[in-house]
Amino acid sequence: MSKATLLAKFTDPDECLHACEHLVKKGIKVREVYSPFPIHGIDAVLSVPKTRISTAAFFYGATGTTLALLMMWYMNVQDWPMDIGGKPSFTLLTNLPAFIPVGFEITVLIAAHGMIATYFFATRLFPGMPAKNPEPRSTNDLFVVEIVGDDNPGTTLNDLKSDLMNHGAIECSEDVLRYEDQ
Repeated sequence: MSKATLLAKFTDPDECLHACEHLVKKGIKVREVYSPFPIHGIDAVLSVPKTRISTAAFFYGATGTTLALLMMWYMNVQDWPMDIGGKPSFTLLTNLPAFIPVGFEITVLIAAHGMIATYFFATRLFPGMPAKNPEPRSTNDLFVVEIVGDDNPGTTLNDLKSDLMNHGAIECSEDVLRYEDQ
């Protein structure tokens, strides 16, 4: 699906933020802001929902702890119990202090890998996929505001161009961007 899109380019993050605030106050929906670094406050202006990655991290960590304890119980208590220094391995609880370092490391390992996989899945940024960034300079020194015409019925992109130029945009260009998954 292709959509007429306006790309407004800024050199200053504060001007970009203030332009987005102005657009949102006018009722214009800003689809995306591309920037070389995070802009403080842009999430609140664009009403970006709070991430739930911490909840996913908790569940991945709990899974890692469970797998670590099961693995250590099986290896050290069930499968190959060893009598070290006259201390036999009869139960998991009697040997738990010795299992804490390994359990912690496996918990962190599973949680980190799970969060990476969740991030790639949620953002559709799988390795080897082409980038969806419409302006490559936004990874270096530009801040780009993307406004899709279909998101804002009753507003022409030409009216927005002059408005954005008055709010500090150095360049405004109309593009036809292709979104396969939207």
